[in-house]
Amino acid sequence: MTEEKNHKDNQKSDQSPERSKKGPGGKNVPPPAGSSRSKNIFWIVLFTLMILWYIFLTDPGGMFGTVPEIDYSNFRQQLKDDNIERVHVQGEEIQGTLKEAVQLRIAQEDTTHYENFITYIPSFGDDQLFAMLDEQGVIVSAEPETENFWWYILFFSLPLLLFIFIGYIFYQRMQAQGRGMFNIGQSQAKLHDTSKKRTTFDDVAGADGAKTELREIIEFLKNPEQFEELGAKMPKGILLIGPPGTGKTLLARAVAGEADVPFYTITGSDFMEMFVGVGAKRVREMFKNAKEKSPSIIFIDEIDSIGRTRGAGLGGGHDEREQTLNQLLSELDGFEPSENVVVMAATNRPDILDKALLRPGRFDRQITVDLPSQNARVDILKIHAKKKPMGEDVDLEKVARGTPGFSGADLENLLNEASLYAGREKRKKITMEDIDQARDKVMMGLEREGMSIDDDEKKILAYHEAGHAIVAAALPHADPLHKVTIIPRGQAMGVTQQLPKKEKYLYNREYLLDRLAVIMGGRAAEQLIFNTATSGAQNDLMQVAKLSRKMVMDWGMSERFGHISFGNGQEEVFLGRDMNRQREFSDSTAREIDEEIKAISKEAYDRAVKTLKDNQQAFDRLAELLIEHEEVAGDMVTRLLKGEDVELKKKDK
Repeated sequence: MTEEKNHKDNQKSDQSPERSKKGPGGKNVPPPAGSSRSKNIFWIVLFTLMILWYIFLTDPGGMFGTVPEIDYSNFRQQLKDDNIERVHVQGEEIQGTLKEAVQLRIAQEDTTHYENFITYIPSFGDDQLFAMLDEQGVIVSAEPETENFWWYILFFSLPLLLFIFIGYIFYQRMQAQGRGMFNIGQSQAKLHDTSKKRTTFDDVAGADGAKTELREIIEFLKNPEQFEELGAKMPKGILLIGPPGTGKTLLARAVAGEADVPFYTITGSDFMEMFVGVGAKRVREMFKNAKEKSPSIIFIDEIDSIGRTRGAGLGGGHDEREQTLNQLLSELDGFEPSENVVVMAATNRPDILDKALLRPGRFDRQITVDLPSQNARVDILKIHAKKKPMGEDVDLEKVARGTPGFSGADLENLLNEASLYAGREKRKKITMEDIDQARDKVMMGLEREGMSIDDDEKKILAYHEAGHAIVAAALPHADPLHKVTIIPRGQAMGVTQQLPKKEKYLYNREYLLDRLAVIMGGRAAEQLIFNTATSGAQNDLMQVAKLSRKMVMDWGMSERFGHISFGNGQEEVFLGRDMNRQREFSDSTAREIDEEIKAISKEAYDRAVKTLKDNQQAFDRLAELLIEHEEVAGDMVTRLLKGEDVELKKKDK
């Protein structure tokens, strides 16, 4: 239930779906006049034709008539009874009119009397029919059967015509979106519009080393003669590497704003399509367009989607993605060199990229964009705070100290959450309290309001979190305690929050052992006070197992094994490439590793129990304060350990 600095992967997309067609130069082109009206007319006509078609099929007596169809024998009987006044013959169809309306018995329940009727001459013919009609004085009219031939063709071919028309509409829409059958292989790279608001290096805080490298590329593109006199060649590729949210795409936008050259942007997934060979063709088209407007820059975001190591799958290796990668490698440094075209790319997974992609001559420079330092976080907060009304009590340096491990995207999200809190409280400016609330939400999760906990569970939670807090405040190498709370947040029922004084890049053995003891403080408190164990320590035990295993297998911090690393350097198995990798130690060594991990975990538990017993009075008092107030600041816990009596004010609810 403890929580350290939380590295969140905050991936954002700055692109919004286009609602209008783009014309030359990226400008919006209004839709053609009447397009909406023509679409409505199409559906009205379609609906009308469907109704007419249905009436035609279900009304054999005429378009809107109610003429019944009778048996031929019934027709002969009416003719013998001299009840037929006139008939109209068309092919095998006979339409007639009776002298006197009679019940024709179309159905058993039909009692309607009809004057008109329809019947059909049998296929074997009736040689006596016309003699009988003449004998009874029936008026006979006739017309050729072929007169309505096209009318029948029209109605019976109507479904096919509708399908063809709908297919044509669909084809036109695909053409309008640039995804037609004949332009499916065209490049999806977008030319950056310099007429819009530009992002410059002044909008990017931190990453000074990356900005220096990129400024050199921009200067090379603007003034190549200065470098060519010294025999320098322009770098062909620049790979931006770093965790999510550190500003790789922002740096690329800044390059587009600073460089006065055409700038093409595309993501790795834009190369892939359902058709084979489309990805490679799009790569060729993209470089062709860039060469025509050279000097120019191409930026490929998330290049790991197409640059993954070849031959790593279990099925064959010659798939569409690998064809696209092969074409990209050829364009970067193939038989025909790409002059005056610089390729920039960004990824947060450099470990899975193909080695051929990373060699000199392709991506000559690999720039690491790491998480910002404390000073860089202050600069980033200042940039994001420019457009927000900040209160006088807001100390951005204090906020930067309390957000170790936050990326630039995390800091932007932090101030955005703080502005939402201020708006919820109807304040005109953002206060430090709003930022603290937002930080708790970002780091520990959303507070679960309305969750009822009975007194027994609340007491267990209070002692559990008090165990974490007392051990964290008492041990010398542990991170400073910031806050302990039993208010449910996120997936945790309670949280003990520690914030380091500064960024840590190296962890010594003493710090890790204290860290393990702090994590075990909750389980030790349960056993010490209630003589039981609860399921609430599940996450604690998982952290202890993972951290102690790394100490033994990766970092050589075990007294039994000494300075030996048994790890392979990869936590995740890369399917196909590493599936058959054998471990590099025996079964007996694996047993000893498990025993050493168990010994380190037991030592951490024993240290936690001893620390709680040595500070029993402060331990009990902290649990009482948590039961009463639900949240205690870290400095209050330090005062309790010094023997001071602490009283807290009740919160207004």
